[in-house]
Amino acid sequence: MTGSMTSGITIWAPDGAPEISDSDDLAAVLVGLLGDDGLLDGDIVAVTSKVVAKAEGRVRAGDKDAAVDDETVRVVARRGATTIVRTRHGLTMAAAGVDASNVASGHVVLLPTDPDASASAVRRRLHELTGRVVGVLVTDTAGRAWREGQSDIAIGAAGIRVIEDFSGRADPHGNLLVVTAPAVADEIAGAVELAQGKLGRRPFAVVRGRADLVLPAGDDGTGAAALVRAEGADMFGLGSREAVVRALVGDPDDVDLYGRPAPAEELAAVLRELPGVESAPREDTVRVTTADARAAWAAGVAAYAHGWEPVPGAPDGVVDLRPSRPLT
Repeated sequence: MTGSMTSGITIWAPDGAPEISDSDDLAAVLVGLLGDDGLLDGDIVAVTSKVVAKAEGRVRAGDKDAAVDDETVRVVARRGATTIVRTRHGLTMAAAGVDASNVASGHVVLLPTDPDASASAVRRRLHELTGRVVGVLVTDTAGRAWREGQSDIAIGAAGIRVIEDFSGRADPHGNLLVVTAPAVADEIAGAVELAQGKLGRRPFAVVRGRADLVLPAGDDGTGAAALVRAEGADMFGLGSREAVVRALVGDPDDVDLYGRPAPAEELAAVLRELPGVESAPREDTVRVTTADARAAWAAGVAAYAHGWEPVPGAPDGVVDLRPSRPLT
């Protein structure tokens, strides 16, 4: 679907949604709620992950902590009762997105197994029922680094461009944009939550006015998975405390969490900040000399966290470091 971007958008979230249970037809429910308002080509439909999960049978009895453990690939950070984890979807979320609210006592709701596939299924069904070409987002609530509070994000998407890339384009003053790439799917999800409300029992919403983001029928696009940074590409793949502990442990299986190896000049500059350590980049290595065993130990920890490792067979009193994996 193509169209020109307008100067404004309209968002509405219909009242009257029933309690959703296993195998309910979400698209049919939404069409029934919209009534005469209906859908237009180029609309964007947002559905909360909770009702998607309920319709897909992702409600389970038992302890929330056990469910979180089952949905966790690795722990990112812990602070008291709060646990931030990376899920098998690649999402970094508190409690792996497991939710014990708005569900029967003693039960929890998990995230959908494949949110992009869920969005695609709703999109196809809406087209069957209405003939309209729309985009679909599956939304959920997440915290943000550096910011208090939470905002909704898109964890699933179909038929919509989830990110706009303005790199290489000029602003009104002629300045070239380098890394400007609005995550429009997340921006829409956050705006939609304002219309739905946390306690409003309005799990559906329709956004009108951004038909330029909606893709043609049969083209589901990249999905929201395109918004998930790969392991090691995130500067905050570990909490501040956890990053220190993992570096001290020095497990080779953890090294990817720190990203690709730093350039030699950067590592050498970091090492020179440590007491009793001198370092200099060479052709393929960084040569390190240390004043004592403590300085050598500190240099080794810092080198590990920057993706470098010792080269066997260095002269006494000297450590040569090399990248533990390719630099690019």
